[in-house]
Amino acid sequence: MSTVSALPKQRNPIRPARVLLHTFLALTALAWLAPLLWAIFSALRPYSETSNRGYVSWPHTLNFDNFKNAFEQSDMTHYFMNTLVIAVPAVLLTLFLSSMVAFYVARFDFRVNLFLLLVFTAGNLLPQQVIITPLYRMYLLTNLPGITASGKLYDSALGLVLIHVAFQSGFCAFVLSNYMRSLPHELTEAALVDGASVWRLYWQITLPLCKPAMAALATLLSIWIYNDFFWALVLISTGENMPITSALNNLSGQYFTDPNLVAAGSLLTAIPTLLVYFALQKQFVSGLTLGSAKG
Repeated sequence: MSTVSALPKQRNPIRPARVLLHTFLALTALAWLAPLLWAIFSALRPYSETSNRGYVSWPHTLNFDNFKNAFEQSDMTHYFMNTLVIAVPAVLLTLFLSSMVAFYVARFDFRVNLFLLLVFTAGNLLPQQVIITPLYRMYLLTNLPGITASGKLYDSALGLVLIHVAFQSGFCAFVLSNYMRSLPHELTEAALVDGASVWRLYWQITLPLCKPAMAALATLLSIWIYNDFFWALVLISTGENMPITSALNNLSGQYFTDPNLVAAGSLLTAIPTLLVYFALQKQFVSGLTLGSAKG
């Protein structure tokens, strides 16, 4: 009985196009990471060394003193709590309201349901800078005694929560409506035959099936709202009420600013978003393709 010797596996030849592609991808990734690496490098060096020898020099001292000083001088614990007071209600309220709109648009056939969805999504097409002046005046004139400390939406956490809900609800309603259209209609039809109310159809049948989409949107909203700097700078004037992103201005003095200290504070501010991303990476990646399914 003859045996056939195993032939050695032939390796695929290295293609120049593939080498160029990998080189381009590596250079692109390095270009994106360069500012972050430079911020880490600056944050680990004392300002006295960089002021004497320049930033483009070989470091003699690397320590975490800037991180410690940034955390203590800016009172980050207080401003992290301010951010949580803004982000958590904004995410929950946005998902709740947008899911109700999406349920109405996806499960009921009315003439105005498509128009309603267009109204919600049209707000995302409007640049935020366009409405600074009217919104600023409206926030100053709105009087809500007993709800906010100043009695006005301006310079309050409630004002930031409402503006985030207003701007994020359109995107969430669009995504959830497409997701709900992909759910089988037989479930809601059978529930209607059994006498289920509209609220029960929404709360006990449709909403539990939307947990993957809701989790992905919650991850995206948490990162977007946490990283917001524009509205926090425009609508908050008191330093004690600022979220963590705009509170980094506390590290800048009137006549002198330590760039290394600011770099350390910025890196500390970015840690929560990195933790959220690594903990909910699957939901974050799936959120990039939400709404692409055809109903």
